[in-house]
Formats: sequence, C-alpha cells, structure tokens
Amino acid sequence: MKFKRIKDLREDNDKLQKDIAQLLGISQQYYSEYEKGNRTITITHLITLAKYYGTSIDYIVGLSDEKEINKNKKYETD
Repeated sequence: MKFKRIKDLREDNDKLQKDIAQLLGISQQYYSEYEKGNRTITITHLITLAKYYGTSIDYIVGLSDEKEINKNKKYETD
C-alpha cells in the first residue's frame, strides 16, 4: 500500500529521505520503499512519524483529511 502522505509530509517539512530514515533507524533505501509502496510500514514507524509531524496515523494512511490534531476534541463514549 502506498502512503503518498508520508512523502508529502516529508517534503512539506523540507526533509530528505535520509533524514526521516535516520529518525526511524532504517536505511534511506528501506524508507524509500515505504514511499513507493513496495514495503509495508510498521505500526511503530507510523507512530513515530505521526508524533514527529504532529499529525495522526489516520491522516498519514488516508483515513482522515484532518492534518492537524485537535487536542480539545472530545470523544463520546457509550
């Protein structure tokens, strides 16, 4: 599965693939495979990227179009 937003987020933050690869503790080539959709990104790496970019995993994987996390949002529980 290709996650176009990880590339968009990286470019929006003026980072190189090698910068994000270093953050994740992987090689640039391995990270490149994430952006191309040739390798499935791990949940650990998704969490790290979400925290780094200040967004949600839902945004990164395309389940939400809300880029910014609303920390004041209240969730209803049943």
